[in-house]
Amino acid sequence: MKLFYGEITDQKVIINDEEQQHIVKVLRMRDGENIHVTDGSGKLASGKLVIEGKKAGIEVSEIKENLPEFNPKLHIAIAPTKNIDRIEFFVEKAVEMGISEISIIVTEKTERKNINIDKIRKQAVAASKQSLRFHFPVINDAVKLSDFLKNIDPEHTFVAHCHENLERIDLKNIPQLQQLTFLIGPEGDFSEKEIAFLAENKVRAVSLGNQRLRTETAGVFVAAWNYYNMI
Repeated sequence: MKLFYGEITDQKVIINDEEQQHIVKVLRMRDGENIHVTDGSGKLASGKLVIEGKKAGIEVSEIKENLPEFNPKLHIAIAPTKNIDRIEFFVEKAVEMGISEISIIVTEKTERKNINIDKIRKQAVAASKQSLRFHFPVINDAVKLSDFLKNIDPEHTFVAHCHENLERIDLKNIPQLQQLTFLIGPEGDFSEKEIAFLAENKVRAVSLGNQRLRTETAGVFVAAWNYYNMI
């Protein structure tokens, strides 16, 4: 399946401008080829490619709506790493495994303050198309940890940290819920002050095993665990 991103309204489908350029200049696709376009919100249009100069369109033969989403929904709030490539790796793999939402959180030990969210959003779209997702994940703007906690449901929220002296439940003992939120800390982990603040907000702590995982590894691990529960 050759999947592209665009707008779908009624029987009108407009392929995204960047996607059109990719079709014409990079892929060098030909008029009449079968293509599929999704709006990233559960709609999928199928039809024949129409090339007009440098423009690419679709002659629609079918539109499907309300395609099923992944269940359970997973939201990971993760602190950015100093090397942004590692967070970009996490985003790509988590999107492939069906994550619903990603938030970038700024903590006491966060070294990187500037994050190109638009670039991350584009990577999420690319990973969604590659893995044939018809519901693209939400990528939120960076936010301070304290502000992020203002909008959570503590019954569905967990924090993964490495403070072994504090009580943590095993990942496998987390109840099966329709929606889950996990917080993943920065290099150096959450501070003890932040852990106490999370506990005050009734966020339960969870252990991801005996090994100490890097930030992006912990994020991918949680995404893989949730993906396994979908099967």
